Parts: sequence; structure tokens; C-alpha cells
Amino acid sequence: MTHLVPLAKEVDENKVTPGVLGFIVFAAMAVAVWALMKSMNKHMGKVDFKETPDAEETPAPGPTGRTSPAKG
Repeated sequence: MTHLVPLAKEVDENKVTPGVLGFIVFAAMAVAVWALMKSMNKHMGKVDFKETPDAEETPAPGPTGRTSPAKG
């Protein structure tokens, strides 16, 4: 481990870069997000839903204000 000390002194203390490892991590995260978005689009395409009708189109409740008979 002591043989790495001279290499550390050659690094400019005012300049910090992510290097190749940072690029690889960023590229892997970008590919993962792309794959997740593609999968989400595929799953959302399979979803079949029906919209709820507007309040004007629903049947009016009975005279008691209830839509079904009361259980008591």
C-alpha cells in the first residue's frame, strides 16, 4: 500500500474528476433507466381500463337517498 503514496502526490489537489469508473457507473445507470422505461411502457400498453361515468350520467338515487335497499 505504501507504493501508492507517490502516485497520490502527483494528483492535482485542485482538480477532481470522476474518471473511467464514474463514467461506467453513470452509463450503467442510464441503461438501467432506459430498460425500466421500456418495460413500463410495455406494461402500461397492456392495461385496459374503463373511465368512470360523469355525475350527470349516473342514475339518480331513490326517494330515500339510497341506491340499494337498507339492511337492518
